[in-house]
Amino acid sequence: MADPKGFLSTPRELPTRRPVDVRIRDWQEVYEDFADDRLSKQAGRCMDCGIPFCHSGCPLGNLIPEWNDLVWRSDWLAASERLHATNNFPEFTGRLCPAPCETACVLGIGADPVTIKQVEVSIVDHAWEQDFLPAQPPSWRSGKKIAVVGSGPAGLAAAQQLTRTGHEVTVYERDDRIGGLLRYGIPEFKMEKHHLDRRLAQMRAEGTRFVSSCAVGVDLPAAELLSGFDAVVLAGGATQGRELPVPGRELAGIHLAMDYLPWANRVQEGDLAEPPISAAGRRVVILGGGDTGADCLGTAHRQGAASVRQLEILPEPPVTRPSTQPWPTYPMVFRTSAAHEEGGERLFSVSTERFLDDGSGRVAGLRLIEVDAAFQAVPDSAFDLPADLVLLAMGFTGPERGPLLEELGVQLDGRGNVARTDDWQTSVPGVFVAGDMGRGQSLIVWAIAEGRSAAAAVDRALLGDTTLPAPLLPTDRALAV
Repeated sequence: MADPKGFLSTPRELPTRRPVDVRIRDWQEVYEDFADDRLSKQAGRCMDCGIPFCHSGCPLGNLIPEWNDLVWRSDWLAASERLHATNNFPEFTGRLCPAPCETACVLGIGADPVTIKQVEVSIVDHAWEQDFLPAQPPSWRSGKKIAVVGSGPAGLAAAQQLTRTGHEVTVYERDDRIGGLLRYGIPEFKMEKHHLDRRLAQMRAEGTRFVSSCAVGVDLPAAELLSGFDAVVLAGGATQGRELPVPGRELAGIHLAMDYLPWANRVQEGDLAEPPISAAGRRVVILGGGDTGADCLGTAHRQGAASVRQLEILPEPPVTRPSTQPWPTYPMVFRTSAAHEEGGERLFSVSTERFLDDGSGRVAGLRLIEVDAAFQAVPDSAFDLPADLVLLAMGFTGPERGPLLEELGVQLDGRGNVARTDDWQTSVPGVFVAGDMGRGQSLIVWAIAEGRSAAAAVDRALLGDTTLPAPLLPTDRALAV
């Protein structure tokens, strides 16, 4: 146990967000530095419970009480070793995960939970600063070749695990840079891309090979992939955006979120001076109240939107945990992200009936109607909302249909995801699937956990056994946060 009285004497504290009027003028991460002595006190709040339910909240099975204790003792090397024992990329999860571990914290039953996520990201940041994370090339080679299709968190986790255990791994990415949605979906203000580049450099030094600008099924026939490798791991994500088939959808100025967000990242990469889709000076309406919608919100603020409204068909959630979602489940409560703090208006319990035309084929607004808890229209509640730019951020419906899946011939399940067996294999022998492509849209922590588990399954299939850890059992894949 860290500080035996820490949970009684120390209140929960998080890093301060940079002032709104400062941070919306740049694309840097929003949080200020958090001093080590303050972090140590936060780690000391961990009670080292007899049954640490934070483990059940984390699909990776992170050893949270152990590294909390080590941080409290300022043993950063040992803390990094325990953290990386279960998580390949804590610098990603520590910035991007919604922390289901914290909502499962035992201290959270009657008080504020431990700041697990902040301790996590501080450990890995210290580890990089103090050179605790050298490349780990394998000491032997299996002679087996493995292709990983997709370079998001699931693909990268699978690739690193398989490379370190001795296989020759090649990662294929259709975009011009490696990283998947970490690169072109997550805004810079949530995770600056030097964190990704640093980890990719480590993976290259370990022997993982990356091939960008290569769409399997287009630039590389799937048949060549199957014949040239001993196993294939599909980790292309669930990137098919959810559409809104209402009148006026064809109007100019209406875009899927993932047709909008990557351009801002490309500007930060130096590829172009201005994005072709910009919120500058526009009245922006975002459909969807989740993380992707918040990413659009923060991006629109930084681009200089005239106004921003975010719409959600669900009712406004309660501020505190509802009785129907008891501890340690992840509750649906009202959350205010950094982007929401920066401005804009949030409207709940509204549905879009149609998009309005300005007379030239461009969107001028939305016809909305209020809905009740059963999503039924409230009589005489329709109203118009002006808009010059509409962003559809209502989630994703599964992997994109196209040459990759068609040429491979893999079967899909009832939800449209790539079907898989208990050993993570698809209907095609030697082809495995991990992450959102197999489970549907989910969290980054689930993607990394699935990548690690799929890597263990591939290793076992090729060699007959494996020493790689597999955080997820087959039955765990049906769970969702």
